[in-house]
Amino acid sequence: MPSRLRSALAAALLTLACLLAPFGALAAWAAYGLADTGRYVTTMAPLATDPAVRDAVADSVGAGIMREADGRTDAGPMPAAARPFVRSAVRSFTATEAFRTAWDTGNRAVHDAVLTALRDRADRGDVTVDLAPITARLKHRLATDHVPLAADIPVEHTRVAVLPAQQVDRFRKGFHVLEVAGFWLPLAAVVFAVAGIALAACRRRALTATALGTALGGAALGLAVALGRHLTLTDLPDETHRPAAAAIYDALTTTLRQTAWLLLALGLTVAVTTWLTARWGHLVLHLVRRRRAPATPAPDPGTQPTRVQA
Repeated sequence: MPSRLRSALAAALLTLACLLAPFGALAAWAAYGLADTGRYVTTMAPLATDPAVRDAVADSVGAGIMREADGRTDAGPMPAAARPFVRSAVRSFTATEAFRTAWDTGNRAVHDAVLTALRDRADRGDVTVDLAPITARLKHRLATDHVPLAADIPVEHTRVAVLPAQQVDRFRKGFHVLEVAGFWLPLAAVVFAVAGIALAACRRRALTATALGTALGGAALGLAVALGRHLTLTDLPDETHRPAAAAIYDALTTTLRQTAWLLLALGLTVAVTTWLTARWGHLVLHLVRRRRAPATPAPDPGTQPTRVQA
C-alpha cells in the first residue's frame, strides 16, 4: 500500500475513533446505566434525603391529597386551616424510613413499567403505575398526626400515567437504537483506534494524536452534560422545583460525568507519557551516540613543521 494512502487511511480511522468515543460512552450510559432497574433504584435512593426533593414531594403529594379530599369526602371540602397541617405532616413523613422505602418502591415501579413498555412491542397503551401503597402509608401517617378528615382520604388503586401512549412508540425506537449503539459504538471506537495506530507510518505520533482526540472527546462530553443540565432546568415551568430537578439530573448523570473526566484524564496521561517517552528516548540515543563516537586523534609531533631560527 502506498505510504500516502496508508497515512490517509490511518488518519481517517483515528478521527472516527475519537469521534465515536464520546458518543459510545453516551449510548452505553443510556443503554446499560439507565436501563438497569437495580442500578437506577440505587442511584435514586440517596435523593430521598435531599431537602429539595423532599420539599418537591411534599408539595406535590400534599396538593394531591387536598384535591382527593376536597372532591371525594362526604363532609365537604377540607377546612383551609387544615391545609398547612397536611403539608407539614407530609413533610414530616418524608423524613421517615417509611418514606425512603416508599421512594424506592415507587422508583422501582415506575422504572419497571417504563422499561417493560419500551421492550414490549405489543403494548400500545399508556405507561402507568399504581400509587395506592404510597397513599395508604400517607393516610396512616396523617391519621396518626390527627389531621382533620385524614381518615376520609380514599385509598384506591389509581393508575397514574407516567408516559403517554403516543410517545411510547417514539421512545421505543430510540431505546432499541441505544441498545445496539451502546454495545457497538465503544467497540468500533477501540477497533478503529487500534487499526489506525497499526497503519500509521509513525505509531508514536498516531498514539499521541489518538490520546489528544480522546481527551477532547471527554471534554466535549462533559460540556454536553453541563449544557443538558442548563437546558433541562431552564425548560421547567415551575421554578420552585428546579433544585429538586437539578439533584435528580446530577444523580442520573454522575456516571456520565465520571466517564467524561476519565476520557479526559486518560487521553492527557497517554499523550504526556508518549511525549516524555519520545523525549527521553531521543536524549538516551544522543548520549549513546556521543559515547560511541571515536575520539579525535592528537597530532603526531614528528609530523609538525619545525621552525628554524636564523
